[in-house]
Amino acid sequence: MKVIMIYDQIQSGAGIKDDHMIPLGAKKEPVGPAIMMEQYLKTVDGRVMACLYCGDGYYEANPEEVSRKLCAMINKLKPDVVMCGPAFNYLGYGKMAANIAYDINQTTDIPAFAAMSKENEETINEFKDKIHIIETPKKGGIGLNESLDGMCKLAKALVDHEDLNPITSKYCF
Repeated sequence: MKVIMIYDQIQSGAGIKDDHMIPLGAKKEPVGPAIMMEQYLKTVDGRVMACLYCGDGYYEANPEEVSRKLCAMINKLKPDVVMCGPAFNYLGYGKMAANIAYDINQTTDIPAFAAMSKENEETINEFKDKIHIIETPKKGGIGLNESLDGMCKLAKALVDHEDLNPITSKYCF
């Protein structure tokens, strides 16, 4: 199972919290949470083929352009699934992750979902009935390993067209 991760500037390592205007970029190797996720990906025969990213402020200023380009990159790279997050408690990233997952699901044949913490309440309420959103702890919180495992299980179930209810009821908002 080939996975693409969508990150903000922080999770990708391309910038820090205040570097909101990092333009769209890509890394061909796992970075950030994808490295911590590798043990769970192995259990579902998955691997991260690329990490795509941009600053949350850059996305906010150019949502249509970023979404169009990301969807084009995803269509070109042909992953089996796209994970947008984990956004933790970063509100700008949470909003970006949910919007991008929604756009990917609407404009490509590749399933996508988001992951974020409950602090993104406004975004969760707006999108929980439109996309799957895995619950994560806030940055530095307890329970990240379980969330990463849930992300991998949901990805596998989406790719294999399995019943999602056991996974979504345990891991999603």
